[in-house]
Amino acid sequence: MSIDNEYTSIVQQVIEAVGGKDNIISMAHCATRLRLIVKNRDIIDDDKVDNINKVKGFFFTSGQYQIIFGTGTVNRVYEEMVNQGVSATSKSHLKELASEEEDNAFKRMIRIFGDVFVPIIPALVATGLFMGLRGLITQPELLSWFGLTPADISQNFIVLTQILTDTAFAFLPALVCWSAFKVFGGSPLLGILLGLMLVSPLLPTSWDVAQGNDEPLLFFGFIKVAGYQGSVLPAFIVRAVGATLEKRVRKIVPEALDLILTPLLSLLIMMLLAFFIIGPVFHEVEVWMLALVNVLIGLPFGIGGLIYGAINQIIVISGLHHALNLIEIDMLADTGWNLVNPISSASICAQAGAALAVGMKAKRTKIKAIAYPSAMSALLGITEPAIFGVNIRYGKPFIMGLIGGGVGGFLATLLNVKATGMSITAIPGVLLYLNNQLLLYILVSFVGFAVAFALTYAFGYKDQIE
Repeated sequence: MSIDNEYTSIVQQVIEAVGGKDNIISMAHCATRLRLIVKNRDIIDDDKVDNINKVKGFFFTSGQYQIIFGTGTVNRVYEEMVNQGVSATSKSHLKELASEEEDNAFKRMIRIFGDVFVPIIPALVATGLFMGLRGLITQPELLSWFGLTPADISQNFIVLTQILTDTAFAFLPALVCWSAFKVFGGSPLLGILLGLMLVSPLLPTSWDVAQGNDEPLLFFGFIKVAGYQGSVLPAFIVRAVGATLEKRVRKIVPEALDLILTPLLSLLIMMLLAFFIIGPVFHEVEVWMLALVNVLIGLPFGIGGLIYGAINQIIVISGLHHALNLIEIDMLADTGWNLVNPISSASICAQAGAALAVGMKAKRTKIKAIAYPSAMSALLGITEPAIFGVNIRYGKPFIMGLIGGGVGGFLATLLNVKATGMSITAIPGVLLYLNNQLLLYILVSFVGFAVAFALTYAFGYKDQIE
């Protein structure tokens, strides 16, 4: 087959896989990627695209379906696309590009976060539901109503529930890396492998290190290394850098050695960066955040609760919230009370309220299908689906949720609401307040939920803008 015929065949396959010429509004290209503005992302057959000769990857971001061909190749594909009648310019395309240029860096970053986390929302929603249900049915207070104690629960049942509730969060970096590979470009298989390295069973877990049950590995006498179980931002950054690195390595590696050298060099360099640079940096961030939260909680007149309630879910975005278990453990050990839990619950319920408001105002079934289960998951204590899948994607709902969390936290601190335990929040968290605190806990959680819901419903969401 001649070179011209080869590219003609490639372009025909591309057009067919993306839903035909009618689904392509406009196109452009950069040094390595063919960029398509499409009418309907859902009808594109990703598997067909991935199997086309010379295609090195694909991803969808900023309204563009981008197919990676590599330097030189993309120019020939683009020229053949033009020859076959695909428009390279249109008013719709110009408008789309203008809109993208007007977006600031923060908005583009938020959009990318949404693109990465939307594919893993179903796993997080299911995990959140299972985690909330397990928290309910295994609490001693609830079991005592039926004449049972935790010792009466079958160990096999506990193991099964732990598999349901712990797997997605224990291997969250692997899910994030896989999805981020698809967004930033690169091989999803390498993304999964790199993510699994971050949570290798050979490393002490982040939870054990945070609770003082294990010590991190020490390299060169000063670099501490532990697993990234439950972390989001480290995996996201590792993958963002890794996608760029993999593409650059592929450019300089001879084609005959690409299969061997590209994954070898990419994984080696990214593992070293993850464990010796990104990891230590985030460890110092954790130490700083722990000290900051301790100071905040101690501020007078409810100010600490207001600030902590407002920033609590920002901490969740960073993936550093597991480190805050140290504060709760210290409080329970010293005083027998947990002052952080009711503030966290108010902020969690606030994100649930914002997501529910989006679901109720949205006209598109697809948005409702994400918003409603995400809101329910948040009410059971897991906000990642609501944050990454709904609220932060639309911007204002997340802000309204922060405001609701701040108001609820302020009220919780003024009323001196305190829990008798830790690790469960929102609806399951009522079991930590089965005393004269119960009504106060319900009040602060409801206030956080109601404020965020009302603000989002009134001001925070417009259905036509995504």
